[in-house]
Amino acid sequence: TEAVVKSPADGQTLLMSLSSSMLAFQYLYTKLPYNPQKDIALVTQVCSAPVVLAVHPSVPVSNMKELLAYIQANKGKLSYGSYGQGSFAHLMGAYLNHITQGDLNHVAYKGEAPMVQDLLGGQFDMCWSSAVNTKQHIAGGKIKVIGVNSSKPMAALPGVPTLKDAGMKEAPFQMVGWLAMAVPAKTPKAIQDKHAADIRTAMKDPEVRRKVEEMGFGPIDNSGPEAFATEYQRELPRWQELVKLSGAKLD
Repeated sequence: TEAVVKSPADGQTLLMSLSSSMLAFQYLYTKLPYNPQKDIALVTQVCSAPVVLAVHPSVPVSNMKELLAYIQANKGKLSYGSYGQGSFAHLMGAYLNHITQGDLNHVAYKGEAPMVQDLLGGQFDMCWSSAVNTKQHIAGGKIKVIGVNSSKPMAALPGVPTLKDAGMKEAPFQMVGWLAMAVPAKTPKAIQDKHAADIRTAMKDPEVRRKVEEMGFGPIDNSGPEAFATEYQRELPRWQELVKLSGAKLD
């Protein structure tokens, strides 16, 4: 993101990134070398990036209601993994700890792959993870899935309920990251609109949509600079509050 910010605003250098660098990092890092609200122009969201709430098979629960009760009955005994301090998995684990007052222990890893491996090994009890890194283990019975935080069931995990449908109405349980395109802030609007139109065209291709959905992402249709900006402003306070609640800070 920093490299894009420092590039010429001619439409030739594009940022394709998850929401972390464009949105959450400004609340996590004490010294961020760019201001995402001033230094980049939001072009278009490409797809949503929902995650699954997964538990080790040794945890004797099969749905969200049972998990909440189990956490509260085992205060201070359970742990959750994340793919790094300040990651979405950390923020959501902290929120789950907040609403249950379960004294959950946080185990941070350097990446999602080692986190999933240790969940398989029973080194901790639960985590938030992507479908692409968990679906094969879910299918093999090595991981149990409680739900997904998407607004509708995930194509990559048919039959798995959304957390909202499981009774979790709080806003963080419907918050999802996303993959999006941005450019340096002073890039001409005509160039931004052209890139957004090209992305929309690509996302209408059935094969592209199939691959996106297989990875556990949700294609976002009809996004563009204006729609993206509106959604971004709506999400800002939610992410700020979630980061604040977690207590996560990065340098």
